[in-house]
Amino acid sequence: MVARVWSLMRFLIKGSVAGGAVYLVYDQELLGPSDKSQAALRKAGEVVPPAVYQFSQYVCQQTGLQLPQLPAPPKIDFPIRDTWNSGVIRVMSALSVAPTKACEYSREGWEYVKTRVK
Repeated sequence: MVARVWSLMRFLIKGSVAGGAVYLVYDQELLGPSDKSQAALRKAGEVVPPAVYQFSQYVCQQTGLQLPQLPAPPKIDFPIRDTWNSGVIRVMSALSVAPTKACEYSREGWEYVKTRVK
């Protein structure tokens, strides 16, 4: 009984995190033009490092631990539009080849089963 409740809780937590991520992306309009995506990436680059530093200081104060100084975050400066387009092209090409590959793999599997049964 406990295992079933625990697996249900894990599923609900994972679903909540995934749903929250999808809602955040939709709310920030990151699926729209790449200009907004670049602005959001720039904003995250400005906000995240100070937040991580403040959180580490809070953890140090609350626990009494001494955390080592974190290295500076890497500078991320690349055109999102080019990366996004190449990713879309790769996904679409994989989806277009998927039926052919599925037939090929199922044929190979069937041949393997036939040789093992004999």
